[in-house]
Amino acid sequence: MSAKTVKVTLIKSMNGRLKNHIASVRGLGLRRMHQTVEVIDTPENRGMMNKAYYMLRIEE
Repeated sequence: MSAKTVKVTLIKSMNGRLKNHIASVRGLGLRRMHQTVEVIDTPENRGMMNKAYYMLRIEE
């Protein structure tokens, strides 16, 4: 059984954002605008997505 993954895309710039929001986006593996990564759907990753939700597009 494979772990469920979620696609996360950075759609807004991180310039001028709160430090912990930038850290959450970086923790998800995103470095630049319009980059998409697949992350495992864990409570830890969900928390990072929820913190910076306004900068991200999340696809189940």
